[in-house]
Amino acid sequence: MITYIIIALTVFVSLTCFNNRQLFEKLALNPYCVIHRHEWYRIITHGFVHADTTHLFVNMFTYWSFGTYIEKVFEAAGWGTLNYLLLYFGAMIIASLPDVIKYRNAAWYRSIGASGAVSAILFTSIFLNPWDKILLFAAIPVPGIVFGVIYLIYCQYMAKRGGDNINHNAHFFGAVYGFIFPLFMNPRLWDVFLRHF
Repeated sequence: MITYIIIALTVFVSLTCFNNRQLFEKLALNPYCVIHRHEWYRIITHGFVHADTTHLFVNMFTYWSFGTYIEKVFEAAGWGTLNYLLLYFGAMIIASLPDVIKYRNAAWYRSIGASGAVSAILFTSIFLNPWDKILLFAAIPVPGIVFGVIYLIYCQYMAKRGGDNINHNAHFFGAVYGFIFPLFMNPRLWDVFLRHF
């Protein structure tokens, strides 16, 4: 249920921002404004804004694909809605911090999208079921753990290369946060994870 509410809010805000540049600028992650104007809310609100319909669809489809599953797992394990929200929005915050630090004096810098949070949801799924298949390039089924390793290497490579207007660092840090998050709920899950190998 929470997954659908977050998707609905994200779609609504993103579609609104497509035709309202002023609102887009107000909600986007601008580290300069976060640090110098104390507009801390941007660390969360940027996750509800997307560049275009493709960006929005890919993020929300991926989120829906794994978020509904993770929400059910959290309910069954007794971890509850609060921890699910901490996973999603905590990842959004963690994924933003490197940019907030690095670009704190760059008034021109903007970052948008829920990719950091969505990566966390995906990697929590990988942690819980490392051998479940995930479609690489939306076509090739590979074990989740293999997909995860490829994803992290790709994020780091593209972050260093740059030039494509995608925040690969947010993807990377969100993914790492999502992978370790279940251990905060139950540290013994690490033993369960290792037994998969």
